[in-house]
Amino acid sequence: MCEPKCCWPFGEGKSARWCGCGLVILLGVGTFLLGLLAASILERRQEAQVRQELQPIAAWQSDSQAWAINYPRQYHAYRQMHQTESRTRYGGSYPRDLLEETPTNVILFAGMAFSLDYKQARGHVYSVEDVLHTQRITPKTPATCWTCKSTDVPRLMAELGGGDLETGAKPFYAKNFHELKPQMVHPIGCLDCHDPATMQLRISRPALLQALKRRGIQPESISHQQMRSLVCAQCHVEYYFGPENELTFPWDRGLEPGQMEAYYDGLSPEGFSDWTHAISGARMVKMQHPDYELYQTGVHAYRNVSCADCHMPYRTEGGQKYTDHHVQSPLLNIANSCAVCHRWSEKEIQDRVEGIQDRVRSARDRAERVLAEAHFDIAAAVQAGADENQLQEVRRLVRQAQLRWDYVAASNGMGFHSPQFAVQVLAETIDLAGQCRVQCAQILARQGVLGPIRYPDISTKEKAQAVVKAFREKTPPNLLPEQKQPGPSAKTP
Repeated sequence: MCEPKCCWPFGEGKSARWCGCGLVILLGVGTFLLGLLAASILERRQEAQVRQELQPIAAWQSDSQAWAINYPRQYHAYRQMHQTESRTRYGGSYPRDLLEETPTNVILFAGMAFSLDYKQARGHVYSVEDVLHTQRITPKTPATCWTCKSTDVPRLMAELGGGDLETGAKPFYAKNFHELKPQMVHPIGCLDCHDPATMQLRISRPALLQALKRRGIQPESISHQQMRSLVCAQCHVEYYFGPENELTFPWDRGLEPGQMEAYYDGLSPEGFSDWTHAISGARMVKMQHPDYELYQTGVHAYRNVSCADCHMPYRTEGGQKYTDHHVQSPLLNIANSCAVCHRWSEKEIQDRVEGIQDRVRSARDRAERVLAEAHFDIAAAVQAGADENQLQEVRRLVRQAQLRWDYVAASNGMGFHSPQFAVQVLAETIDLAGQCRVQCAQILARQGVLGPIRYPDISTKEKAQAVVKAFREKTPPNLLPEQKQPGPSAKTP
């Protein structure tokens, strides 16, 4: 029997020596690699140790740059919001003109400032600059409009209220927007969400604290994970200006559009309204980016996934784990946001998200068309001589319909925060607007108008604004069929 030879093909005489050398080399390389691994582990552990702050942060330090000495990674990420070139199919940081993109919105907001200027918001670092340049600000605008625009707001509220943030809100709201403009220097930043002494997340805006308390939720019962959404809910919500311009969230009956509508209807015998529509004469409510409310109806909220988990995901550098303060669409950072839970390729995730958003957008387009036609149908009924009693119900229906549409349209993310609920709400919009149009047709028939309404050309922002201007100047286009001219009792809303 042949015996095995070690380390072939070196030969029997040299086999033991070569085997010994190889073993020594192998052990040396292994020891070296283990040493590198151990050194790396020790380094990461050292990095992960909580370090002492380099310097204390003042109680009302509104300049986020002053926080950067202690938190350079977070501040560096925050500064990345100065980029304005990023785009997703339905979002991004560039200042998209939403009226040029969807001219129908000019008609839906006829009679209020959103029909003049409605742009997609840029990053948080532009909050002060953008509010100063919007055409929606007038000489009579209250200081309440500053509430979500600057880290100088909590300081001013505390100063005006003698140190108490909640009581300081009322004298703050009583000021004029332009009166406080010189003191609004710093955009949304660190102080809006963090306690400078402990760095714990905190609510710095009284309107949210008051809304939570009215619903029986005490601040001390809120978990850290819940707070990672609630700090966003200080601003990304529906709100209105109550008595003395006090910022108020209409959450007392719930966060869904029908519940908010019931709340608004209960504020006065005729119901709360933001403005009277220039075409239909309906008393309308403008929904203000109810992102938190829509999110609360979706699967991510059900699974306790916070706003920050997707829009400010955790990052790791060395042994340091921290929150990415470059607040942006998750589609611009899929690997750190979506892919943490959804184990598909980035392209599959993006295609899935955009497919959902496309379906919501399609439903939204249909809702907008039928809403615009409903407003014109009511105006046609006015031109045909319908009286206020006949118009009361159709105006109520178009108010209900548009409130629901705006609940979805004013939210960021094209419905993705809760796509099933968003489509359901848009279906309710189409149904209510359809009921309005049927009743308008009946009113017109009783006035002797049987032909089709002549809807004006609103295919561009400029054309739509010209139509609105004509209605506001009491020289509206004739909407009735050619053989039917406006009656002597017709009035422009």
